[in-house]
Amino acid sequence: QVQLVESGGGLVQAGGSLRLSCTTSGLSLSTYTMGWFRQAPGNQREFVAAINWIDSSTYVADSQKGRFTISRDNAKNTLYLQMNSLKPEDTAVYYCAATRYGGTHYQDYNYWGQGTQVTVSS
Repeated sequence: QVQLVESGGGLVQAGGSLRLSCTTSGLSLSTYTMGWFRQAPGNQREFVAAINWIDSSTYVADSQKGRFTISRDNAKNTLYLQMNSLKPEDTAVYYCAATRYGGTHYQDYNYWGQGTQVTVSS
């Protein structure tokens, strides 16, 4: 049974940093592309970042480039999202997700965590 569990969300002031973690079980990070998505109230779930299982290449959405970094620790079965220079518009529930293939659309991903709330105050 695949399980993804996010942690690390919280309340932070604009300009601050948070590191999200996603602990996985039932799958190997070395054979799954892992992604982070977020969803604010009234909005669609949007892509944030992904890390490819084949060569560990990463892709970050334009609005987060230079501020967010995705990484993984295969030995710990844990995915990370380092978020710096946070803005109020980054406020959302953040989800980690897994797919055997890849992509930047939420429909490309098969497994999802329950999400962790990130709130950035101005």
